Amino acid sequence: MPGWVNEGVEEYARRIQNDLGFSLIEVPLAKRSKAQAVAQFMAKEGDAMLGKIDRDEFVVALDVKGKSLDTSALAARLQYFREESRNICLLIGGPDGLHPSCLARADEKWSLSALTLPHPLVRVLITEQLYRAHSLLQGHPYHRE
Repeated sequence: MPGWVNEGVEEYARRIQNDLGFSLIEVPLAKRSKAQAVAQFMAKEGDAMLGKIDRDEFVVALDVKGKSLDTSALAARLQYFREESRNICLLIGGPDGLHPSCLARADEKWSLSALTLPHPLVRVLITEQLYRAHSLLQGHPYHRE
């Protein structure tokens, strides 16, 4: 990942780490070749992602066709997960998106935008949004209506 991606994620992760227990698990992209179809790459990446998920985790797939949440709704979901002592796992697809098996495993699908966003940018964006929602729950003035 470019330095700005890592720096952005690290900045917001540092802010939420103690309260939300944030961690990033990166699954490397499958090796690509012209001889293989995109579906094969996606299947390998999907298998690798699913292999990192515990059975009892609540899985959210970030997908352009998912449900749009505003900051208040995201904060409410975080509060629910906290009250239920549920770990959530957010799946961010690679350049070709998420494999259908990942979408099928997801308990919910969220959309960050109707636009197609590059996965490095999504890392920074979702981490910032988690911080923003958390700050709203804490009564911190970071989020403004």
